Amino acid sequence: MTSLKAKLRQAKGTAYRAVQKEEVIPAVLYGPEIESISLEVDRKDFEKVYKDVGETLIDLEVEGKKYSVLIHDEQVHPLSQKLLHVDFYQPNLKEEVETEVPIELVGEAPALKLGGTLIANMKEIPVSALPKDLPSKIIIDVSSLVTFEDAITVKDIKVPVGVTIEIDDPEEIIVQVVEPEKVEEELAKPIEEVEKEPEKAGEKKEEEVPAEEEK
Repeated sequence: MTSLKAKLRQAKGTAYRAVQKEEVIPAVLYGPEIESISLEVDRKDFEKVYKDVGETLIDLEVEGKKYSVLIHDEQVHPLSQKLLHVDFYQPNLKEEVETEVPIELVGEAPALKLGGTLIANMKEIPVSALPKDLPSKIIIDVSSLVTFEDAITVKDIKVPVGVTIEIDDPEEIIVQVVEPEKVEEELAKPIEEVEKEPEKAGEKKEEEVPAEEEK
């Protein structure tokens, strides 16, 4: 299992902004069986781990003690897109959790040679599974998109054993190649984002996170 080290965060209140200017990210660890702990993680280390495993289970090491956690939520600055804060959630390993798993498209869609444009209607897929079974990504092969009539729907997606896709409509289109005259219409549609339900992942102690200072 991937590991990430964290330190107890001492800086609070007015000292919070000073921490954010350094190469660390303020964080909080919480779960149904532990009290909330204020932490900080190295920015580069966290970004590498998050890129590799997404919101799957990792070992978070704090002062020599390890916690099996999910990267549950990230707060990003609306302008700079810089990470401001991270939530680590320690789940009950015997209970299923719900989260969103990123989609990775592979292969080449033959319909692109007809002048079409590949449109992905989702960036992430909502799934449920035991924490240990959560995949870091879901791979979708688009080579089956031969014509403009072809589409990859929810029922076509293959997921690992123990993982359930939490979308009610099995015919919902995930990926398709759209004819040139329909591209602008499709691109005008917002990419679907499934709202997270924090209550399914336990409640945490509220922590105020101020916005990043303007440079």
